[in-house]
Amino acid sequence: MPSDNSALNKGIDQLYQDHHAWLSNWLNRRVGCRDHAADLAQDVFMRLLKSRESTTLSQPRAYLSSIARGLMIDQYRRKALEQAYLESIAHLEHNLVPSQEERLLLLEALERLDQLLDRLPARVRQAFLYAQLDGLTCPQIAEKLGVSRATVERDLAKALHACYRQRYADA
Repeated sequence: MPSDNSALNKGIDQLYQDHHAWLSNWLNRRVGCRDHAADLAQDVFMRLLKSRESTTLSQPRAYLSSIARGLMIDQYRRKALEQAYLESIAHLEHNLVPSQEERLLLLEALERLDQLLDRLPARVRQAFLYAQLDGLTCPQIAEKLGVSRATVERDLAKALHACYRQRYADA
């Protein structure tokens, strides 16, 4: 009797055989680079393998393109974050510029933080960013967001709790 994992892998294998070429072409039209499209297509199927979800799909191309869009968005955000980081360190004195290893660690931390913030409700995220990046106080944030101070305090507590959970989940 085949295991669930074996059946899952066979389903993904069939999905790969049936739709990989289509997905690669679909991605190539969007990113304009065959190699980049091939990498993204592989990432889509790797995500499917890691997810361990059933691959019995009524609209497999819609499902695959949805995953691919998410990966393209993640990649775009990662590049934008990296560009913003590189621009910020370009203004540092030479002796203050982090090493390549430190840069990679910082970028990884920024990516995790960006992903965490993206999962927060918009107002919670905005309150957190006002407090952390702009140094605004709770009353100032409340005024900007048009909510009460108590609401801002609850929102900041939610954001900090999410950061705390993420920090100890990574450890």
